[in-house]
Parts: sequence; structure tokens; C-alpha cells
Amino acid sequence: MSERRTDAEATAPEVTHSTFAIERAYPAPPERVFSAFSDEATKRRWFAEGEGWHIDRFELDFHVGGTETSRFRFGDGPEITNDTLFHDIVENRRIVYSYRMTVAGKPISVSLATVQLEPSGAGTVMTYTEQGAYFDDACAGANREEGSRLLMEALAAELERQ
Repeated sequence: MSERRTDAEATAPEVTHSTFAIERAYPAPPERVFSAFSDEATKRRWFAEGEGWHIDRFELDFHVGGTETSRFRFGDGPEITNDTLFHDIVENRRIVYSYRMTVAGKPISVSLATVQLEPSGAGTVMTYTEQGAYFDDACAGANREEGSRLLMEALAAELERQ
């Protein structure tokens, strides 16, 4: 067996795998939390919009086999894409999807995500689990976890606003 790498192998991006789970309680029933994921206008507000972000495209077709497409940029930065495919949806209980992200056309990750909603008193405990393959960045898994935590806080603010 040769120790030499081919040109394609030498230029192939490194891949880092990471799995994380975030548990978050919301003072809203599972139906409202689920709706924040399934309603296009609501999801766009907490998931895509924010200070300094420019949304070029956001579309949500929420059903098994459906897709979510985001095209956005921060300030004058490069285009970031997020292309999602929904694999399993149990109303008010579970959403399983995969998504691929790029920056300036370069793939940065592919992930499988699961959102589980459990009633807890008058509220909901949500568990978000992501299993990802992140390209060319050994810290990407930790960075994605932090970004996901920020999104869960944006979701909390959206639920408070409703």
C-alpha cells in the first residue's frame, strides 16, 4: 500500500464529526413551539432574520419530503446557503431533517438534526440533537453548537412575542 496521497486527496477538505444535544425549556405548549418551526413567516423571523443579516431567499415547504431553502449574507459578506430536507415529522412532537450549508459556494457542513418536544406543565422541553460532518474547520462542531444555542434563544424571544 502506498503512503503517497493523490492530488485529489491532498486538496480534499478535512472532515470533523461532532454530535451535540441542547435541551431548552420554553413556557409555551408544544403546539406553539412546533408552529414556530412549521410556519414559514414565524420560522423566518427567528431563524433567518437578525441585525446585520440580509435575507436573499427563504422558503419553507414543511412536510416529509419537503424542503427549506435559505440564502443569506451578513453585511456585504459572501452568500451563505442552507438547504434542508425533512425526513420525519410527528406533529407537535418531533422533526427530523438533514441540511447542507455552504459559504461562497464552498460546502462547510452536512448535518442530521432532530427536534423533540415534550410537554412539561404548561410549557415544553425541547431537545435539539445534531450529528454533523464539518469540512476544513476542526472547531466547526463547537461553533455550530454555539450558533444553535443562539437560535434557541431567538426562538424563545419569538415565542414571548406571540
